[in-house]
Amino acid sequence: MSTRQQLKQLVEARRGLLVPGAFNALSAKVIEDLGFQAVYVTGAGVTNMWFGLPDQGFMGLAEIADHTARIRDAVSLPLLVDADTGFGNALNVYHTVRTLERAGADCIQLEDQVAPKRCGHFSGKEVISTDEAVNKIKAAVDARRDPDLLIMARTDAAATLGFEAAVERAQRFAEAGADLLFVEAVTEAEQVRALPQRLAKPQLMNMVIGGRTPIFNAEQLGELGYGIVLYANAALQGAVAGMQKALTVLRDAKEVQESSGLVTPFAERQRLVGKPAWDALEQRLS
Repeated sequence: MSTRQQLKQLVEARRGLLVPGAFNALSAKVIEDLGFQAVYVTGAGVTNMWFGLPDQGFMGLAEIADHTARIRDAVSLPLLVDADTGFGNALNVYHTVRTLERAGADCIQLEDQVAPKRCGHFSGKEVISTDEAVNKIKAAVDARRDPDLLIMARTDAAATLGFEAAVERAQRFAEAGADLLFVEAVTEAEQVRALPQRLAKPQLMNMVIGGRTPIFNAEQLGELGYGIVLYANAALQGAVAGMQKALTVLRDAKEVQESSGLVTPFAERQRLVGKPAWDALEQRLS
């Protein structure tokens, strides 16, 4: 099976597939190395780690396409790619889907916020009209060349219009051809439990560490019927915490030893980036 067919099968199983987010190729390789079955290319993570900026619409199509292509080259897992609002109107969405499909995406996520978007767990969000949002999903469905490419439709309407309005939007997105639904930033446990009963299409539930949605165990969410459980920035938050710890010791002690447990050993770092395979290739080509 292709990675797109693999992802479709995993999503349709509705067993709470646990998917971490990657902010670059190395983080994607760590995700693959640890045995996860898919990778989410996170717009917030790319914005935070690449620009040092908050998730408030600073990332463009070129940046996420470049990261998608690099991650696609680095790992063999299915890739779910965060395309924010599609970077414009329905025509821009059409172009975005073509671009990201070519870059190696297996699923493309599009949301209904007013541009410039902001993190789904920030205050001050606004959403476009339902009709405009539906037309953007229709454009995405029309744009894909491979029918196995999944289109994920996200709504942020719960924060501004309420939970029922968000469910209604998600249903409209399903009718427009979305393969996977994502109701973002629900704030009550009962809402998390209700969504799989209210919407027939497979769904993603976003577990934001420190965010507004109550945290459920991935096995619980699988039992509820969610297709995907997303931890978009667990790797990023772990990486930042690790950098802070190691660099604090370096600042205060003026040295960091490999034995400290604060840093990945040199040999492990080389293994993760595939140095032995590159050495073997160099020998063969010499």
